Amino acid sequence: MLIALTRGVSSTLGDCELQNLERQPIDIARAIEQHRAYERCLAELGARVLSLPADARFPDGVFVEDPAIVLDEIAVMTRMGAESRRGEAESIAEALAQFRPLHRIQEPATLEGGDVMRIGKTLYAGLSRRTNSEGIRQLGELVRPFGYQVTPVSVHGCLHLKSACCYLGEDTVLANRAWIDPAPLEKLKIIDVPNEEARSANVLRVGNTLILPSAFPKTRDLLTQAGFQVRTVDVSEFAKAEGGVTCTSLLFETDT
Repeated sequence: MLIALTRGVSSTLGDCELQNLERQPIDIARAIEQHRAYERCLAELGARVLSLPADARFPDGVFVEDPAIVLDEIAVMTRMGAESRRGEAESIAEALAQFRPLHRIQEPATLEGGDVMRIGKTLYAGLSRRTNSEGIRQLGELVRPFGYQVTPVSVHGCLHLKSACCYLGEDTVLANRAWIDPAPLEKLKIIDVPNEEARSANVLRVGNTLILPSAFPKTRDLLTQAGFQVRTVDVSEFAKAEGGVTCTSLLFETDT
């Protein structure tokens, strides 16, 4: 069974951490409605949605991808680069413990789940302002016994690796090459985002369907023409918080 772990929208989302965007007012009521529609989309695509309650202590708490990396064998609890967000991990760990053994990234490492893109047994890890080289090294040590290898990718134009590059399936990624070093991806087929939609590389694959923000019609057409099945959702309020469709859920398979 496919599980989608989510968390409700905090009333303090407007106080979120920002790195590359100017702060804009966030409509919390609209964000809640967008999040519910996103969860419905996940359910319609076959996921069992497990939603944790919102927590006003953590403005960025809805972005559940960053505190953890869930693999088939284990879950790795990260140590987030944004210190204000580290308290988010406790409830995520409690929820994941019923499904996976937990392993933890330790100080002085920093690592955020948005910087980790899995393709088979390879984890591409973004070296960014949120994830440092020690975080990538520790991740490699933790996952090596399970047959994974970790490949660093330099990130220089956006928040996380998945802000600029996401896996579509069939050894293909959607990417904004201007924001990353594409050399580590040379064995993959790269579909480049349209110039007018620089932020459209963040897509979420669920089964055989790609979830894409509705703000990017040119990217939708590009992916459809490439043979992919695409569904769009409105995540405009989360985009103001540098969020996307991958960071608002943790997807993993379970037998229970």
